[in-house]
Amino acid sequence: MEKIQKILGNRLVKVLVGQRRTGKSYLLRQIIQLLIDQGINTKNICYLNKEMFEFNAVAEGNDLFDLVEEYSKQINPRGRIYLMLDEVQSINGWEKVVNSYAQNPKMEVEVFITGSNSTLLSGELATWLSGRYVTFTVFPFSFREYTGFLGKKPNREMMIRYLKSGGMPELMYIPDEEMKQNYICSLRDTILLRDIVQRYHIKDAWLLENLFNYLVSQTGRLFSVNNIVNYFNSQKLNTNHETISYYLQYLKQSYLIHEVPRYHIKAKEILSGVKKYYLNDVSFRNYAQLRIETGLSQNIENMVFLHFLMADYKIYVGAMANREVDFIIEKGNERQYIQATYLLADQDVILREFGNLEAISDHYPKKVISLDDASIGIRNGIEHLCAWMME
Repeated sequence: MEKIQKILGNRLVKVLVGQRRTGKSYLLRQIIQLLIDQGINTKNICYLNKEMFEFNAVAEGNDLFDLVEEYSKQINPRGRIYLMLDEVQSINGWEKVVNSYAQNPKMEVEVFITGSNSTLLSGELATWLSGRYVTFTVFPFSFREYTGFLGKKPNREMMIRYLKSGGMPELMYIPDEEMKQNYICSLRDTILLRDIVQRYHIKDAWLLENLFNYLVSQTGRLFSVNNIVNYFNSQKLNTNHETISYYLQYLKQSYLIHEVPRYHIKAKEILSGVKKYYLNDVSFRNYAQLRIETGLSQNIENMVFLHFLMADYKIYVGAMANREVDFIIEKGNERQYIQATYLLADQDVILREFGNLEAISDHYPKKVISLDDASIGIRNGIEHLCAWMME
């Protein structure tokens, strides 16, 4: 909300994107309340939520245009109109209408839209608005948001609770573990069906679901598309490189997963082939698959990744000779090297985690993040952080 407030009051289209049920609609309603609190007449706010049955008939761009025109005619707002379009991607041709109102010299319109698919940015919206928009990615609760919502102090116990649950806002209201599992499974199925199968006319939904399950089980591990193809073929689920590549792209576009490329630290180049994949929320690992033994080790690495992703860092997996660095994070001219591990349980683990960072010859900051009770401080210039202390 702080970021959004700074950019209000102009013709830039404000775009809220992210996975389903992360709070985009809630934020949009908060923006509406903010405008009302600032003295904006409610007649000047036109809100359309495509998830509501009342707007089911608004299926095409022409329908959307006619509806807004009818609103303008009947309500007759004076001054700037605030056009709020929730889950707009389900309206065919919406981008032409948004562009028309955003650029209409006869009407002063400020447009806000939300969507659950990243093609809003890379495809339709970018083509029509060509730089006349600003985006905000809405994630599940971070650890700080999670503890703040519950009114608890950030500590190791709360971090473990967070890692065993996840950051989906609706989970905060579900006290029963079985119901949490039902909710996350239903959410997963809805995203796979509505945001991928129906949108892209997927014929093999079973393969798509199995691919997502595979990615959940392999969170934080390096593998390639060929590795996935070979695995499925060995399981008698025949597929090919092209199909898996498309399905991976669809899963990324729906914000279920995030892809992290490898970067060779010495050669200073991005490597093709093997990559890592992380979940948009660890709840999919905790509740959506019974056969996976939920381990905090993979969850904490996933959480550290999301922490820096939410902070607008570019993230890579670091590669050098026979070593690997969990994350290289960059923002502007800033760079840091990050190792994420469950516990610094013994000297061998300490040597491994710190050793990978010590092998890097440059002088950018280096950190090891773990779930230990207390920090061991700084070792050879490398800082050790307890996970719940990250800002």
